[in-house]
Amino acid sequence: MSNKKCVCVHELTADEKEKIKNFGQILDDYKGKPGALIPVLQIAQKMIGYLPGSVLKMISKGLHEPLAKVYGVATFYHFFTMMPRGKHLIRICLGTACYVRGSKEVLAAFKKELGIDVGGTTADRKFTLEIGRCFGACGLAPVIMVNDDTHQRVKPSKIKEILAQYK
Repeated sequence: MSNKKCVCVHELTADEKEKIKNFGQILDDYKGKPGALIPVLQIAQKMIGYLPGSVLKMISKGLHEPLAKVYGVATFYHFFTMMPRGKHLIRICLGTACYVRGSKEVLAAFKKELGIDVGGTTADRKFTLEIGRCFGACGLAPVIMVNDDTHQRVKPSKIKEILAQYK
């Protein structure tokens, strides 16, 4: 049995409700426009950081699109996420050079320190952990990115030090 919550019943926090309170006006602005779905999904995700089921239902009603289509687009594109994200996105490169130079161990150290798996977000929503395939810095391997900051030649023993910069 999984302990993950279904995204279709995720409740918006008071902060998320505040961030999206003017979303109805955005839906009205896009209603009836061809190709509106993806821009509206992008706007919604930018507003609250992810696309919970309740917001997808709002979009479906507001744009007069079938809910299945809205879910289909939101789940097809990797850019969209239906799970809450952390304030800080940690991406571990698992490209060939990084992998050979120890990124697998770096990833294991992050998973252990944060208590989450790849794709997970810490309970306090401070960190989300993801993997990447190449960040274009192979000579500096292993490489990780926290938000837009690149950390090079990362060792598992430095994970706590790196995380402290973002707490």
